[in-house]
Amino acid sequence: MEETRRSRGRPSQFDAQIALETAMELFWAQGYEGTSMAELTEAMNINKPSLYAAFGSKENLFKLALEHYLKGSISFISAALQAPTAYEVVQQLLLNSARFLTQEDKPAGCMVNLGSLSCGKEAAPVQQVLIARRKQFEAALLQRFERAQAVGELTAGTQAADLAKYVATLHQGMSIQAASGASREALEALVNMVLANWPGKKAAELHLEN
Repeated sequence: MEETRRSRGRPSQFDAQIALETAMELFWAQGYEGTSMAELTEAMNINKPSLYAAFGSKENLFKLALEHYLKGSISFISAALQAPTAYEVVQQLLLNSARFLTQEDKPAGCMVNLGSLSCGKEAAPVQQVLIARRKQFEAALLQRFERAQAVGELTAGTQAADLAKYVATLHQGMSIQAASGASREALEALVNMVLANWPGKKAAELHLEN
């Protein structure tokens, strides 16, 4: 009888990965400051002491949720950067982003771009983390475009740094548009306009040369 009472009194097993996925989607949808501890504990089915014990703090939970997001939800970005040509990098990056940013079963927009665009002093460390991530993204584009420039893929006079900032800014703008209700089709039309005016050789042209 005593063992039965103990069994009934034990809490159900806590799944940290499921809780982290839940927190990620809340932060993704509402931003860091827009998501309260009460909302987190309710959605994660956990009380405050248990949340602190498992994740340390709201700020640390956000950082862990962000890492989870980067490794899973937007892993297509890393894959796009490995495409054979700069044109294909941008094609894959932006078309996949148009699909990703407008998924019906996920929050619209990008967690990195929208997680903390403006915030109070308490959220400043989170804002700096997101700014750093955006800078890393632009730096990765710059590195890729510099390689493209070195092998003659880009039109003479094209500045790799300007092109990287242009694509990064466009990607951020697409995120804001998606969060404002823009459809996948509307974003794809924008991407196709960018690709039609790409300042360099396309994959098909390089194939013909080779």
